[in-house]
Amino acid sequence: MSRSMHLSVGIQNLKRGTNINELTVPDALRARKKTGLEFFDDALGGEGFVPSSVMMLTGTPGAGKTTMLLQLADSITKSGHICLYNTGEESLYQVKMVADRLKLKHGFIVGQDTLVPDLLEHADQIRKQHKGKQIFILQDSLQTLDDGKYPVGYANGNTPVRCTEMLTDWAKTNYGVVAFIGQVTKSGDFAGKQTILHAVDVRGQLYIDEEKRSDTYGERIFEVTKNRFGCSGRSYILGIGKSGLYEKGSFGGAPDKVA
Repeated sequence: MSRSMHLSVGIQNLKRGTNINELTVPDALRARKKTGLEFFDDALGGEGFVPSSVMMLTGTPGAGKTTMLLQLADSITKSGHICLYNTGEESLYQVKMVADRLKLKHGFIVGQDTLVPDLLEHADQIRKQHKGKQIFILQDSLQTLDDGKYPVGYANGNTPVRCTEMLTDWAKTNYGVVAFIGQVTKSGDFAGKQTILHAVDVRGQLYIDEEKRSDTYGERIFEVTKNRFGCSGRSYILGIGKSGLYEKGSFGGAPDKVA
């Protein structure tokens, strides 16, 4: 049976009858945070993430989702923020070898937690050690996480929903940014429950264009198809080389630069 998701998006102690003009938006929510990966920030509207955002990245297998996440982690650190890269897909030795191959220079904090409470405990430790810094959690991937509801090794179709709920609550409460790779089918379609798609603020897709009549046939395409805090709909043609993904061109609606 499917379940609804209960997210901590409400304002505490809000009085009934409050006028929208009486609300004061926290300064932390108005200061967007660039990742430093230019085409990625551009796809989000030009200024990066709004703190408290949760993003899911999906796409065809082999398109480079993990590569993109690693490039993001390194670029986030270069931009002066703090990034926790948590993986359940590969050993950290494998991650290190890929980082070396991509010549990532700036470093980032790594973790290998599979229980969400442990992952968030790690993130909170980092947050307390780096007060005033923007904290990012990059998770590869959602399907490797367990919320701990059942004994280790037992899960059901709602486990990813509960994990998303916990990650989202953490982001909204602490003004953190969370991005995770979502499970996909062989064709690259999202394989999880629609509840997850509704919960995330941003959805990005990285795929290889397999439509033979397309002008971009065989190319890697990155696009943001959902963005609660900015533009969506522009597509970026990406190449891949020794240093990872890079922009070759773009098409579609012009990104709306945000204030």
